[in-house]
Amino acid sequence: MAWLGGLVLTLGAFMGWYSISGDLRGSLSVLGWNTGTIGKLVFVVGVAVLVLLALRAFGVELPPSVPDGMVVAALGLVGTILVLVRLIDIPERFEPTVGRGIGIWLSLLASLLLIVAGLLKSAEDA
Repeated sequence: MAWLGGLVLTLGAFMGWYSISGDLRGSLSVLGWNTGTIGKLVFVVGVAVLVLLALRAFGVELPPSVPDGMVVAALGLVGTILVLVRLIDIPERFEPTVGRGIGIWLSLLASLLLIVAGLLKSAEDA
């Protein structure tokens, strides 16, 4: 579950977070990456989860005092907060005629999935 959440969160930064209608060229999509620093931070959180999981798959373990599940859950929480900020606070340059695209909803779902996966892993280890 954590692999899927990390992958979707990483790719979510390159999906359409906003759609702008009313332009002469038709409907336009704004990628998460183009929404500013928050879109880029969502990508970094997703990559951090994937790197953590890849290291664990290759046998590199975190110190026993730092449980893997809690790290994944914490990264999921950070991702959730970042996506919620962009969900609520649309950047001003996109504001006049903007709607939320499927990418922002998938990113939110992926970050929530990371929280659940991390908490399940922590419960399994306990």
